[in-house]
Amino acid sequence: MGQDEPAPTDDETADAAEQADEAEEADDLEGPRMRARRERAERREAQQRAMAIEEARREAKRRVGGQLNEKAKLTDRTVKGLKTVVWAIVLAVASVALGLVLYFTPVMSARSIVVVGTGAVTREEVVDAAKVQLGTPLLQINTDAVADRVAGIRRVATARVQREYPSSLRITIVERVPIVVKDFPDGPHLYDRDGVDFATAPPPPGLPYIDVDHPGPTDPPTRAALEVMTALRPEVVAQVGRVAAPSVAAITLTLNDGRTVVWGTTDRTEEKAEKLAALLTQPGRVYDVSSPDLPTVK
Repeated sequence: MGQDEPAPTDDETADAAEQADEAEEADDLEGPRMRARRERAERREAQQRAMAIEEARREAKRRVGGQLNEKAKLTDRTVKGLKTVVWAIVLAVASVALGLVLYFTPVMSARSIVVVGTGAVTREEVVDAAKVQLGTPLLQINTDAVADRVAGIRRVATARVQREYPSSLRITIVERVPIVVKDFPDGPHLYDRDGVDFATAPPPPGLPYIDVDHPGPTDPPTRAALEVMTALRPEVVAQVGRVAAPSVAAITLTLNDGRTVVWGTTDRTEEKAEKLAALLTQPGRVYDVSSPDLPTVK
C-alpha cells in the first residue's frame, strides 16, 4: 500500500475557500445574459475551427487528386509520344528501303522518253542531246543535267525535264523565235528577242533585217533595236523591213514601202509604239516619234 497524502494545512484550506468564493462571486456578477452571450461566442468559435479544419482537409484531398491526375496525363502523353516516335522511325525505315529499291533496281526505270514542244528542232536531236539510256532507274537520272544538255541545242530557248512514274521521262522544250535576221558571208543568221544567234538558215517571209555592227546578246545597240521591235504592235511589225541602230540613241525603222520612222532612243518606248501605230495611218514619208509629246509626219 502507498503512503497517505499529507493533509492540507489551514492556510491552503483558507485559500481554496477564498477562490471558490471569488468564482461564485464572478458568476453572480456575470449574470445569465452574459453567460449566454459568452457561450454563443464559444460555440461560434468552435464551429469556425471545425469548418477551417474541414476546408483544410478538402484542400489537401484536392491537391492529392490533382497530383494524381497530372501524373496520369503525363503518363498518357509519354505513351503517345513514344508511339509517335516509333511510327516515325518505322516510316523513315520504310521510306529509305523504298528509295533504295527504286534507286538501285529497274522497278521504276526510264522505258520511254516523251518529247514535247518540237518544231524546227526534231525529237531525235533532243533525245541525242539528253543522253539518257533507256532502262536507267528514274531516280538515278539527274534531270537538271539533262535539261542543261538539251538547252545546249542552238534553237532551244528553255528545257524542262520531269520524271513520270512509273517508267517515263518527259522533256519539254521551248524553241527560240526569230525576231530579226542579218546577212553574213556564210548565210543569213537568225536572232531571237534576246539577241541570241541561234540558226543559220533562210529567214521566214517578212522577217526584218537588223543593221548593227556587232550583233549579239551583250551588244547595247542590238539590245536597243530588239527592245523597239518587241514593243511594236503586230500590225506595225508586219510593215517593218529593216531596223538600224548605229547607236542606242539613233534607232530608225525602214518600212517595206520605203517610209522611214525616226525612233531615237529607247526612252518611253511603249508610248512611242502607241503613237506610231496611230501616226502611220496618215500619209507621209518620214514619221518622227523621237519626241512622243510632239510626233510629226513629213
